[in-house]
Amino acid sequence: MKKSVMLLFLAVIFIGCKPKQAVTNTKLDTKLEVAIKGNWTVTSVTYPGSEYIKVNSFDLADSKCFVGSTWKFISNNNKGEMALTNASCTSFSSPITWYINKEGNFVMKIINDTKAKKVLEGYILTIANSTETSFQLIDKVNVGGKFVNVTYQFNKN
Repeated sequence: MKKSVMLLFLAVIFIGCKPKQAVTNTKLDTKLEVAIKGNWTVTSVTYPGSEYIKVNSFDLADSKCFVGSTWKFISNNNKGEMALTNASCTSFSSPITWYINKEGNFVMKIINDTKAKKVLEGYILTIANSTETSFQLIDKVNVGGKFVNVTYQFNKN
Protein backbone atom coordinates (compact mmCIF):
# COMPACT_ATOMS: atom_id res chain seq x y z
CA MET A 1 0.00 0.00 0.00
CA LYS A 2 2.80 2.42 0.91
CA LYS A 3 4.54 1.74 -2.40
CA SER A 4 1.43 2.50 -4.46
CA VAL A 5 0.79 5.74 -2.53
CA MET A 6 4.44 6.74 -3.02
CA LEU A 7 4.27 5.95 -6.77
CA LEU A 8 1.06 7.95 -7.10
CA PHE A 9 2.67 10.86 -5.23
CA LEU A 10 5.75 10.76 -7.51
CA ALA A 11 3.57 10.57 -10.63
CA VAL A 12 1.62 13.66 -9.54
CA ILE A 13 4.85 15.56 -8.87
CA PHE A 14 6.36 14.48 -12.20
CA ILE A 15 3.28 15.53 -14.20
CA GLY A 16 2.85 18.74 -12.21
CA CYS A 17 6.48 19.76 -12.76
CA LYS A 18 6.50 19.42 -16.54
CA PRO A 19 8.64 22.29 -17.83
CA LYS A 20 6.89 25.09 -19.66
CA GLN A 21 7.91 25.67 -23.24
CA ALA A 22 9.15 29.13 -24.07
CA VAL A 23 7.67 31.13 -26.91
CA THR A 24 11.14 31.31 -28.43
CA ASN A 25 13.83 28.73 -28.04
CA THR A 26 16.60 29.98 -25.76
CA LYS A 27 19.23 27.53 -27.03
CA LEU A 28 21.76 29.91 -28.53
CA ASP A 29 23.36 29.83 -31.94
CA THR A 30 26.71 31.01 -30.62
CA LYS A 31 28.44 30.57 -33.98
CA LEU A 32 26.04 33.05 -35.61
CA GLU A 33 26.24 35.38 -32.60
CA VAL A 34 30.03 35.53 -32.92
CA ALA A 35 29.65 36.16 -36.67
CA ILE A 36 27.70 39.38 -36.09
CA LYS A 37 29.89 40.60 -33.24
CA GLY A 38 31.09 44.14 -33.84
CA ASN A 39 29.90 47.48 -35.18
CA TRP A 40 27.26 47.67 -37.90
CA THR A 41 25.23 50.26 -39.80
CA VAL A 42 21.73 49.83 -41.24
CA THR A 43 22.12 50.77 -44.91
CA SER A 44 18.53 50.23 -46.02
CA VAL A 45 15.05 49.39 -44.77
CA THR A 46 12.71 47.84 -47.34
CA TYR A 47 9.17 46.49 -47.39
CA PRO A 48 6.33 46.28 -49.93
CA GLY A 49 4.57 49.64 -50.33
CA SER A 50 7.29 51.58 -48.51
CA GLU A 51 6.82 54.55 -50.82
CA TYR A 52 3.20 54.90 -49.63
CA ILE A 53 3.03 53.39 -46.15
CA LYS A 54 4.94 54.36 -43.01
CA VAL A 55 5.97 51.68 -40.54
CA ASN A 56 6.85 52.51 -36.94
CA SER A 57 9.87 50.30 -36.17
CA PHE A 58 10.46 49.00 -32.65
CA ASP A 59 7.88 51.48 -31.33
CA LEU A 60 10.53 54.19 -31.72
CA ALA A 61 10.39 55.92 -35.08
CA ASP A 62 9.50 55.64 -38.75
CA SER A 63 11.39 52.74 -40.33
CA LYS A 64 13.24 55.11 -42.68
CA CYS A 65 14.80 56.77 -39.59
CA PHE A 66 16.74 53.55 -39.06
CA VAL A 67 18.74 54.06 -42.27
CA GLY A 68 22.18 55.12 -41.08
CA SER A 69 21.60 53.88 -37.52
CA THR A 70 24.60 52.35 -35.78
CA TRP A 71 24.52 49.10 -33.86
CA LYS A 72 27.08 47.37 -31.67
CA PHE A 73 26.73 43.68 -30.84
CA ILE A 74 28.86 42.08 -28.10
CA SER A 75 28.55 38.31 -28.40
CA ASN A 76 30.18 37.15 -25.16
CA ASN A 77 27.53 38.82 -22.95
CA ASN A 78 24.72 39.41 -25.47
CA LYS A 79 24.65 43.14 -24.87
CA GLY A 80 25.08 46.04 -27.21
CA GLU A 81 23.96 49.48 -28.24
CA MET A 82 21.90 51.05 -30.96
CA ALA A 83 21.63 54.68 -32.04
CA LEU A 84 19.40 56.45 -34.54
CA THR A 85 21.57 59.03 -36.28
CA ASN A 86 19.47 60.06 -39.30
CA ALA A 87 19.62 63.88 -39.47
CA SER A 88 15.97 64.21 -40.56
CA CYS A 89 14.70 62.22 -37.54
CA THR A 90 14.78 62.54 -33.78
CA SER A 91 17.98 61.03 -32.44
CA PHE A 92 17.78 58.12 -30.03
CA SER A 93 20.27 55.75 -28.44
CA SER A 94 19.93 52.90 -25.98
CA PRO A 95 21.69 49.84 -24.65
CA ILE A 96 20.19 46.55 -25.84
CA THR A 97 20.31 42.89 -24.93
CA TRP A 98 20.04 40.31 -27.67
CA TYR A 99 20.59 36.70 -28.64
CA ILE A 100 20.12 34.44 -31.65
CA ASN A 101 18.44 31.11 -31.05
CA LYS A 102 18.84 27.85 -33.00
CA GLU A 103 15.77 28.65 -35.16
CA GLY A 104 17.44 31.80 -36.50
CA ASN A 105 15.37 34.19 -34.39
CA PHE A 106 17.08 37.38 -33.30
CA VAL A 107 15.56 38.28 -29.92
CA MET A 108 16.17 41.84 -28.69
CA LYS A 109 15.18 44.10 -25.80
CA ILE A 110 15.68 47.86 -25.85
CA ILE A 111 16.82 48.65 -22.33
CA ASN A 112 16.96 52.48 -22.05
CA ASP A 113 17.74 53.22 -18.39
CA THR A 114 16.15 50.03 -17.02
CA LYS A 115 17.72 46.76 -15.94
CA ALA A 116 17.30 44.09 -18.62
CA LYS A 117 15.46 41.69 -16.29
CA LYS A 118 12.82 44.36 -15.63
CA VAL A 119 12.12 44.90 -19.36
CA LEU A 120 9.39 42.36 -20.06
CA GLU A 121 8.80 43.03 -23.75
CA GLY A 122 11.10 42.75 -26.69
CA TYR A 123 11.24 42.04 -30.40
CA ILE A 124 11.68 38.81 -32.31
CA LEU A 125 13.09 39.13 -35.81
CA THR A 126 14.48 36.60 -38.27
CA ILE A 127 18.15 36.79 -39.21
CA ALA A 128 18.95 36.07 -42.86
CA ASN A 129 21.72 36.22 -45.45
CA SER A 130 24.51 36.46 -42.88
CA THR A 131 28.04 36.93 -44.27
CA GLU A 132 31.24 38.35 -42.79
CA THR A 133 30.28 41.85 -43.91
CA SER A 134 26.48 41.94 -43.95
CA PHE A 135 23.27 40.41 -42.66
CA GLN A 136 19.54 41.15 -42.63
CA LEU A 137 17.00 41.32 -39.84
CA ILE A 138 13.44 40.69 -40.98
CA ASP A 139 10.46 41.85 -38.93
CA LYS A 140 6.86 40.82 -39.66
CA VAL A 141 4.65 43.90 -39.28
CA ASN A 142 0.88 44.23 -39.59
CA VAL A 143 0.13 46.85 -42.25
CA GLY A 144 -3.56 47.33 -43.03
CA GLY A 145 -4.48 43.85 -41.81
CA LYS A 146 -1.71 42.12 -43.79
CA PHE A 147 1.65 41.01 -42.48
CA VAL A 148 4.59 42.28 -44.50
CA ASN A 149 8.32 41.70 -44.07
CA VAL A 150 10.33 44.75 -43.11
CA THR A 151 13.97 44.03 -43.98
CA TYR A 152 16.81 45.88 -42.24
CA GLN A 153 20.08 45.55 -44.17
CA PHE A 154 23.15 45.68 -41.91
CA ASN A 155 26.68 46.27 -43.21
CA LYS A 156 29.80 45.93 -41.08
CA ASN A 157 31.73 49.12 -40.28
